[in-house]
Formats: sequence, C-alpha cells, structure tokens
Amino acid sequence: MAHITRRSFVPMLLALAGTALLSVPLAAQAQSPWPARPVKLVVPQGAGSGSDVIARLLSDRLAQQLGQAVVVENNPAANGLVALGAVAKAPADGYTLVLAGVSQIAFNPALYKSLPYDPLKDFTFLAPVADTPFVLVTSNRSGIKTFAQFLEQAKAKNGELTFGSAGIGNSTHIAMELIAATAGVKLMHVPYKGSAAALTAVLAGEVDAMVSVVGPALQQVQSSKVQAVAVLGASRVPQWPQVPTVKETGLNVPPMPGWYAIAGPARLDPKIVATFNAALQKVMADPAVKARLAELSLPAMSGGEAEIRRRAIDDQAFWGAFITRNNIRVE
Repeated sequence: MAHITRRSFVPMLLALAGTALLSVPLAAQAQSPWPARPVKLVVPQGAGSGSDVIARLLSDRLAQQLGQAVVVENNPAANGLVALGAVAKAPADGYTLVLAGVSQIAFNPALYKSLPYDPLKDFTFLAPVADTPFVLVTSNRSGIKTFAQFLEQAKAKNGELTFGSAGIGNSTHIAMELIAATAGVKLMHVPYKGSAAALTAVLAGEVDAMVSVVGPALQQVQSSKVQAVAVLGASRVPQWPQVPTVKETGLNVPPMPGWYAIAGPARLDPKIVATFNAALQKVMADPAVKARLAELSLPAMSGGEAEIRRRAIDDQAFWGAFITRNNIRVE
C-alpha cells in the first residue's frame, strides 16, 4: 500500500471533492422528471396528411401540458417503414415518439417481405388518439350515384371500372379490394402518390371512384363535385346522414379501420407512459380539440396501451390474412 504523506493528502482531498461536486449535476439530471427537453413526434406521412393534421393539432397543446416543446417531424418514405424503423431503434427515453397508423402496424407485415421493425415487439403503445372513417366516392363523369349502381357497373364492365388510391398497400387501396372481393367483382386499380392526387383524379373523371378518408372528401361531396355512395364504417357519418354504410346496402364487410395511436420504443418507463397519457387526456378533453376533430370527421378514441395493443393484434390477424389471401404486395 502506497504511503500517503501530508503533502499528497491535500491535493487528493481536493480532487475527491471536485469529483463529488461534478457528480451532483449528473445525478440530478439522471433523476429529472420526464420530459426535461423537447419531445420529437414522428409522423410517417407527409405534410397535410391525416396523421400530420392530428399531430400538429395536438403538439402545441401537449407542449403546454408537458412543459416542453413537442416537435413534429414528417418522414413519409416507404409506407412508414423508414419512420417506424427509426423510432423502434431510438433510445427508450421518451424523447422519440411516433403517431402510428393502422396501416404501419397491421398492414405492412403482410405487404412486405421484411420489415425493419416488429409492430408488436418493438414498440410501447402509449394511447389511441383518433379513428378515420372512409367513404366510397364516385366521379360525376361515371354517372354512379348509389352503391348499387357502382356494383352494377363493376359487373357490367368486368375489370374496366377504375378506382384510384393513395398507393399500393395503402388503406384506400385495401378497402376497395375488400369491397371487390366480397362483392365478387373485378376493378382496375390506378395508384397515385397520395390521397390528394387520387381524389383530384376522381374530381377530373380520370378514374371512376376511390375510397377516401372522409375529411378530405367532405367539401367535395358537399359541393356535389363527387358523389358519396357508401361509408366503410360501423355507422353513418354525421355530415351525410343520407349516405348508408356498405353493410347497410347488403354487402357484409367489416368496418375499415383507420385508427392512429402514439407509440414509442419498446420498454418505455411506465412513469413516462403515465405522464404522457395524463397530458394527452387533458388535451383530448379540450373543447377546441374536440370541435376540430369533429369538424375533420376524426372521432376521438379512448383507452390506453392495452386498448390499442388489442386493436393492433386483431387488425393484424384479420387484415394480414386478407392481404395475403388476395396477393397484395409492395415490392
């Protein structure tokens, strides 16, 4: 053992004291309540999309509740594969979250040969946010004004009646494939780069029909620029009480899911999940948020992690089987 002299003891004591002082801020920082810095909310769709609108509606109000900025980051590449892959690999510290949609969680595993994430293992589901009803709209040029007329033309044209979508494997594509498969008709698919482009094609009469999210189609239907012939949900849309659901027309199809949920990397601290959910519940109870979601025809969803995980498992089982059975693939 080295001999400690009076001359060497004093510098050693000062060094130890300095180390102790340096460790105080680090320890305090490690014990700081979440969030201690801005939170990133990744949106796996482009600006102006349904999920982008929801994220920006919530972000400022969440920031007020959490005491830190909530920064929206759009990453629309490859049906959300890039965005969700990055979030899955991010540190599980609560500072990187994603507003995931049913398509990224339930559809992508069947659409792609491989994914950079496992939807059920690589994420902590924090809470569901909102659902998205869908509507089948037709162009005025097609002359189709009812769902019965849509099926009649589909049968008569035998594969020549066209429909647009936001892209192969998108919800707007899969929903129409479900209608065609259930009704036993053939349709011609024309994919576009996004829902806005597909809806514009219906307006111009470039395609005969499409399944659209209700929100973007509201104004076009109300101004009679396109015709709403059936809703792909469990109930009618309040803005169009005269438009039946597909099931009400006699075609036995399940509601098309369109939910959005906030998730983070796997193994998030339950305290972070609880803090976030408390903030989100206050935001969702805000009358202004409720009014805006209703205006956009985006029904708010209740529940927590267990609720959205159950939906994810059920939808992955049903829609994954449907996608595989109908050989819908994204290369």
